[in-house]
Amino acid sequence: MPSPFPGMNPYLENDSVWQDFHQSLCMVMRDALVPQIRPDFYAKVNEHLFIHDSTAEDRRLLGRADVGITRPPTVNGGPASVAVLEAFCEIEAPTVIDVERSGYIEIFSKYDDSLVTVIELLSPTNKKLEDREQFIAKRREIMARGIHYVEIDLLRGNPRMPAKDMPDCDYCVLVARAERRPKLGLWPLKLHEPLPPIRIPLRPPHADAILELQQLLNEVYDAAGYEDHIYRFEPQPRLHPQDAEWARQFLPVK
Repeated sequence: MPSPFPGMNPYLENDSVWQDFHQSLCMVMRDALVPQIRPDFYAKVNEHLFIHDSTAEDRRLLGRADVGITRPPTVNGGPASVAVLEAFCEIEAPTVIDVERSGYIEIFSKYDDSLVTVIELLSPTNKKLEDREQFIAKRREIMARGIHYVEIDLLRGNPRMPAKDMPDCDYCVLVARAERRPKLGLWPLKLHEPLPPIRIPLRPPHADAILELQQLLNEVYDAAGYEDHIYRFEPQPRLHPQDAEWARQFLPVK
């Protein structure tokens, strides 16, 4: 069954649920876009990779989560001859404390494989202070180029991404069309409001694609069976008392 909330379900923001929901929503958004954009464009789900190890004060955004393998050079069909040196000393390898992946969607032109649109579904990793500046730098880089940028923030926690004259809201969606920047389209949303359909800009003469956010959220909620386990704990961050009272009407009867 669909999520009982009229808009964003605040229980999906909990740490124990969010990563699964985030990845699943990225996939269904991609699947919803493909029939609308083909055959002129194609869409891919990629991941930002954040690594925090014991030698770094801050976590590092390493970009896409691709791993390259380099083969050793060969000479006359066999391994290259190299001088073997003993290590001067031994040191301790850094300990990887955590690895966090954050999915996003890219839309490309099939004619030249150029990047047309980036769709970011923000995660706590993007918004937290230790990773925020790195993400904002990536965001600026995209907006400095002729690429459309869409940012979907379904998290109440941590400060919003920078934007002038941002109204007070619980959630928001930003659409930055390349031809209209520095002007940005903004949908500020309250907890009580349904998620809107969002236009995803492409290249003319192709019409915008549409993401029905509320419908897609409900699809993910239903497919994952979230109703069976996400209501055991209070939402993170906690709702204001008035919102908490309003939310109780939607909780499944125990």
